[in-house]
Amino acid sequence: MTSETAPPEPVAVTGGSGFIGSHVVDALLAAGYPVRVLDQRRPLQPNAEWVEVDLLEQDALTDALKGCGPVFHLAAMADVNQVIAEPAESVAVTALGAAQVLEAARRADAGRVILASTVWVYAATHGDVVDEETPFDLTLDRHIYASSKLAAEMFCADYANLFGRPYTVLRYGIPFGPRMRSDLVVAAFLERALRGEALRIDGDGAQERSFVYVEDLAAAHVLALNPVARNRTYNLEANEPISIRQLAETVGELVGDVEVTFGPSRPGDYRAKRVSSERARKELGWTPRFDFAAGLQRTLEWYRRQ
Repeated sequence: MTSETAPPEPVAVTGGSGFIGSHVVDALLAAGYPVRVLDQRRPLQPNAEWVEVDLLEQDALTDALKGCGPVFHLAAMADVNQVIAEPAESVAVTALGAAQVLEAARRADAGRVILASTVWVYAATHGDVVDEETPFDLTLDRHIYASSKLAAEMFCADYANLFGRPYTVLRYGIPFGPRMRSDLVVAAFLERALRGEALRIDGDGAQERSFVYVEDLAAAHVLALNPVARNRTYNLEANEPISIRQLAETVGELVGDVEVTFGPSRPGDYRAKRVSSERARKELGWTPRFDFAAGLQRTLEWYRRQ
């Protein structure tokens, strides 16, 4: 076990009952850490402590973080369609929520805040290959979801500069795996294929994503507890570009022949770039264990067990 704060202080996980958060809790418990889940839903793991709390209630959030070590902040509005439908609420949950967590951790004298961000922030950059040092150009088109996450990252740096509060930023690739939300493209395709329904693609299907299997993503969180990650930002992407059309074809191969239909592109959709995860590999020792095909097979097996 490697950490800047050892047990008995629990590691806090906001959003620990969600898709990625529940896998992070699994990984932390497996590594021997006591875990306190801060969520409005009960966690899946009976051996994780649970505090039911609203991110936007500052005093309650501060109380929930008292006695904690590191704080993983994963709670956010992650459905990009919901973000478009409710932009002001999404900013409150994702951007203001991050500021609330940073402030609560400061008041509670908790440990380092480790923020879940996204490679979608690279929509505001130039060039086809990017890394953590690539500068942002805020005049470029991007999504409110990406802007909210970028604001949250800036708040982390501000708290370090103003209050000496340490942080780490983890920029996720496109996650997939067991327990994922139905609105995620891999889940939507698998569920429709298993029901014998057509797979709908927004646009021409040539758009690429570098999907990262959720267990690999969760493993990186345990590694991020290492002191080397203090005040650092890491890309967590598998670097295996898969087009949406390829995804549909692979799902068809695994499940059976399915019809594929095409519709208009989504506004503000992420145009994938080649995102380097070399820093995470060198500094954290993080390397994904599962390629896309293996992860998709494991995910399909999970769906069939449900």
